[in-house]
Amino acid sequence: MFSWMYWTTPIAVFFIVIVMILIGMTIWEVKSPTIMRKGFLPIATTRGDRLFIGLLAAAFLNLAFLGFADVIKDLFGLNEEPTIWFSFIASIGLLLWVMRKG
Repeated sequence: MFSWMYWTTPIAVFFIVIVMILIGMTIWEVKSPTIMRKGFLPIATTRGDRLFIGLLAAAFLNLAFLGFADVIKDLFGLNEEPTIWFSFIASIGLLLWVMRKG
């Protein structure tokens, strides 16, 4: 069923975490409807808006990491490209920051 994509552990964990976040946000929204609020983002947002913006930012961060992995390897004199787990952790941190302060 999933043979069309090259599945690695980080990719599987990334998608599982996103599905769990969406399920959790749905339950949270049903139990406690959201209100608009203004954070550091230039617009008033709901939890769902901040989740969407945070997921987009996390995706762009992962893509940037993949694009610059070779540069990071050369910059720090590593023998191989850094693991994708670093960008995964940074993406989760970025998502949490946008959700909390955005």
